[in-house]
Amino acid sequence: MSDAPLGDLDYQAVGAFRLALRRFAAFSESSAREVGLTAQQHQALLAIRAHTGPEPMTISELAQSLLIKNHSTVELVGRLVDGDLVARTPSEGDRRRILLRLTPKAEELLEAVTRRNIAELTSTAPIFRDLLKTLKRIGEAG
Repeated sequence: MSDAPLGDLDYQAVGAFRLALRRFAAFSESSAREVGLTAQQHQALLAIRAHTGPEPMTISELAQSLLIKNHSTVELVGRLVDGDLVARTPSEGDRRRILLRLTPKAEELLEAVTRRNIAELTSTAPIFRDLLKTLKRIGEAG
């Protein structure tokens, strides 16, 4: 990054970006609540669904993804299992590893929230483009 002083446009772009992130987070949490999920449950379902490993996500991988402690993740997964949103199964390769899979109910809820979130992100895209232009300009100045 350049050592040149930041200007008003730089601060405005970063401020707009921060506001867009906060608005999106609030929108996403509201969308999750509308289908009966807490924000943390929604984040967990999304992390499990988005996982790209060679086998389904484990509890420790979910903890890392959510930036929470392992014991908190075990409690969260227990609530998801009780709500018929996640199924736990031991790994065939290592029976100590517990694999997490979404239930059809979770897939349906997650798709509903994700469709709304994508529409919201699409409407916010100009803010992200403006920030990227600002970052590129600052980087080129350095």
